[in-house]
Amino acid sequence: MTSTNSALRPTAVTSHAGLLIMNADDWGRDRLTTDRILDCCLLGAVSSVSAMVFMEDSERAAAIAREQGIEAGLHLNFTTPFSGSGVPDGLAERQQRIARHLSRHRLAQTVFHPGLMRSFEYVAAAQLDEFRRLYGAAPERVDGHHHMHLCANVLIQRLLPMGTMVRRSFSFDRGEKSLGNHLYRSLVDRSLARRHRLTDYFFSLPPLEPASRLRKIFSLASQFTVEMETHPVNPEEHRYLAGGELFRQIGDIRMARPSVMRPVATSRNA
Repeated sequence: MTSTNSALRPTAVTSHAGLLIMNADDWGRDRLTTDRILDCCLLGAVSSVSAMVFMEDSERAAAIAREQGIEAGLHLNFTTPFSGSGVPDGLAERQQRIARHLSRHRLAQTVFHPGLMRSFEYVAAAQLDEFRRLYGAAPERVDGHHHMHLCANVLIQRLLPMGTMVRRSFSFDRGEKSLGNHLYRSLVDRSLARRHRLTDYFFSLPPLEPASRLRKIFSLASQFTVEMETHPVNPEEHRYLAGGELFRQIGDIRMARPSVMRPVATSRNA
């Protein structure tokens, strides 16, 4: 997995090599999810969160993030019903329409649906606006619940704010996925890289075994920028992060917030 001559060769080169971003998804989904993530943030085992809006704990989670200085991006949600109070009926209706399309079959997210263009635009814009209201600023980073920020309508309609950091497709070694799958992911990532900032690699924390899998991923972070997603609401992941196993495995690998990948301003005379 550590060979850059394999299918894991990064498709977008960053200027922040040697960096591990441990990002917790679903911040604000409900009280338990937020509290489990907060445990890990306070211990330094999570470096950033992806925040859901219009959910039952979104308001409290945003207040905690602002008070504690937790770096949050937007976790765009097209698939799980909004559970917050006071969600406009029209917004909930349009989201449900999108969710039905995306859950229709395994490859639905790769199919552009012209009849849902206005719904996708409305639901994405509403979440961006709500994030601004809750966090006091536009998100500098965007990813998606169930990774639906990479569905065809979002990409073709260019609904992700230009210049933001956006989560790339999952990284896989050669042979883990079909050639067609690799080609599709590569196409998506190259398209994203034209308008957004990407990490070099992206993985999920689980499976935690065999331990050799995580060691290989962490070794990549000694040379490249690696994002790893985690869901500490899952007991196994929470134990791994809160119990200190992460720090025992990463050694001297540098963990940092995604904001270190902000473009560096250069002088016009440079």
